[in-house]
Amino acid sequence: MAKTRFAYFCQSCGFESAKWLGKCPSCQQWNTFVEEIIDKGTTTSVPTWKVTSNTQQRANKPVQVADITFSEEHRMQTPDKEFNRVLGGGIVAGSLVLIGGEPGIGKSTLMLQLALNMPDLKVLYVSGEESERQIKMRAERLAPLPSQPPQGGAKENGSIVINSETSTAGGGRACYVLCETSTQNIFKQIEALEPDLVVIDSIQTLHSSHIESTPGSVSQVRECTAEMLRFAKETSTPVFLIGHITKDGMIAGPKILEHMVDTVLQFEGDRHHIYRILRTVKNRFGSASELGIYEMLGEGLREVSNPSEILLSQRDEPLSGITISATLEGMRPMLIETQALVSTSAYGTPQRTATGFDTKRMSMLLAVLEKRCGFRLGAKDVFLNITGGIRVEDPAIDLGLAAAIISSHEDMPIPFKTCFAGELGLSGEIRAVNRVEQRIAEAQKLGFNQIFISKYNLPAAGQDKKRMDLSRYDIDIKIVSSIEEVFSLLFG
Repeated sequence: MAKTRFAYFCQSCGFESAKWLGKCPSCQQWNTFVEEIIDKGTTTSVPTWKVTSNTQQRANKPVQVADITFSEEHRMQTPDKEFNRVLGGGIVAGSLVLIGGEPGIGKSTLMLQLALNMPDLKVLYVSGEESERQIKMRAERLAPLPSQPPQGGAKENGSIVINSETSTAGGGRACYVLCETSTQNIFKQIEALEPDLVVIDSIQTLHSSHIESTPGSVSQVRECTAEMLRFAKETSTPVFLIGHITKDGMIAGPKILEHMVDTVLQFEGDRHHIYRILRTVKNRFGSASELGIYEMLGEGLREVSNPSEILLSQRDEPLSGITISATLEGMRPMLIETQALVSTSAYGTPQRTATGFDTKRMSMLLAVLEKRCGFRLGAKDVFLNITGGIRVEDPAIDLGLAAAIISSHEDMPIPFKTCFAGELGLSGEIRAVNRVEQRIAEAQKLGFNQIFISKYNLPAAGQDKKRMDLSRYDIDIKIVSSIEEVFSLLFG
């Protein structure tokens, strides 16, 4: 009989070592290595998601790219337009989607709401953290269920049925709930039920009998994800996995977990605010720069179709240090409110703090304003804030932030209904930004009077046929080339 083999795995990044290490050489974390059994010495076959299978798999053969038949991928449309946008247009058959987020942010609420509202689909919601009665209570809060079977619902094949046929928010078929943590038992119910969509809450609570380690360990998370991946690809059934995160904000488990899945979504937001952001980190079937915005209410999550309205505050009088900038998140244009506060430093070293914006880029903007425009900001405390709790990396908000800083420094408010869309260069020039026409259209739709853009967004004289038609916009478009020209138009 062969000897049992052990290995040490980092609980933060999944790095494997033959002996215990105090500091992980991969992620530089301390005291994260745990011992796990990787080989019991017995010769066992490769575990499969099927419990009993008599079919023989056929070996794959290489084929030419020209001989591969391709058809347009059919996507399952959900009633949630924000969720469809984040996934790239809908749910792809056979895809494996991982959703991560902080505890209590609303991951389970989002997925249960999706399961209850899928039209004409049989959904299996597998929970390893909550009981059937807890899920029933949440389902009643999310969607009223007039016809309630006794004892919390009728059971079928060991799973509780939440009948959504008579619910106003439900689809045309039932939603099934299964409280189980063993993958072998889960696949037994899946073979009997044959669902169209599977939701796992959460992947850290599952355990496989092929691995002798505790649930949530690196080996268990990797093996359970591999079984779900094989099931999704062989049956073309989409699977959603809810994952925990570490204290650093990374998804718990090995880093290979994010490489195995097709799509990684991050559910962000402050639990003390009502707005939540669903951001795409990785997507093999669409753009990885999309985001969806939700509003957390007592009856569940409500999608926000126009995020510009929640990111702009309603003011009765103009205030200094506040500007409106046009940004893009994926394919969606948004107007955000940028705030700046410049005050005399009470200590020897001035403070430079930015919320929702890169601090190093803020230092660059301050250096440009001091070098090119002559504003003395070296002994001033500067605080920047992007309202709404979102983080913006679009360089098109540089012009709006620079205008907000000078407005606070001079204590002169920016005129009402003024928007900015331009990148600030090191020499003080206003550089062009991409898709400026969508930014102009968004500002016009929200009733702004004027918008500042770079003159380099306009084509050269030899490209008059492709020149933007500015006459079709009702908003006053200010064409500027330098930061001094912007300040002269704003403050004289």
